[in-house]
Amino acid sequence: MTSGQDNDRFYFRQLLSGRDFATTDQIAQQMVNFVYAIGDRATGEAVLVDPAYDVNGLIDQLEADGMRCTGVLATHYHPDHVGGSMMGFELEGIAALLERVDVPIHIQAEEADYVRKTTGVTDRSLVQHRSGDRVSVGAVDIELIHTPGHTPGSQCFLVDCRLVAGDTLFLDGCGRTDLPGSDPEQMYESLTTRLARVSDDTVLYPGHRYSPEPSATMGATRDRNMVFRPSSKEQWMALFGS
Repeated sequence: MTSGQDNDRFYFRQLLSGRDFATTDQIAQQMVNFVYAIGDRATGEAVLVDPAYDVNGLIDQLEADGMRCTGVLATHYHPDHVGGSMMGFELEGIAALLERVDVPIHIQAEEADYVRKTTGVTDRSLVQHRSGDRVSVGAVDIELIHTPGHTPGSQCFLVDCRLVAGDTLFLDGCGRTDLPGSDPEQMYESLTTRLARVSDDTVLYPGHRYSPEPSATMGATRDRNMVFRPSSKEQWMALFGS
């Protein structure tokens, strides 16, 4: 589905942890994760991007909108996005979601081992993709873009002139590259090469609310975000590679 066509069918919600769901969860409030719901109102199908903290609450919100969860898109394996153990806490995520709805979990192939170890979810539920693959939700086509750097299998989702970027790119800054499996050189390539074709009028929707605004165009982000200031990989690595 292209932008501007059948927009009455296109379903999109940005939900903030600790405010729109998991409202009493102090970790959710501190982490300020965004979860996204993307779907087709005509068919009632929707996917959840990075459901964590309160998956029943998220599914309930879909159902209140007349939608049903038919899949999950995972940007990367970190527990605040897919569930698992973090800082001594057990975060709810895709394993709990699968107890309620038996749906596919779409990941990049490079992320499979990490997702299995973090969540305990088995290969039966995981659909492994390559960059450029598309997931259809009714008449809505979502392109999966592999953007390694924060993790080996980090991915962004391009749909209806929106980029759901997980922890690859925020309005200010980008995902950390000093964690297990991260790579600052790959992050540079992802930001400057793999996402270079995303137009300036595409709206960026990040994985966390680390800025006052919840979204911004890619053009505005490129103008204001310091990760786009260096003019070479060497300059970028000098600033962000340590």
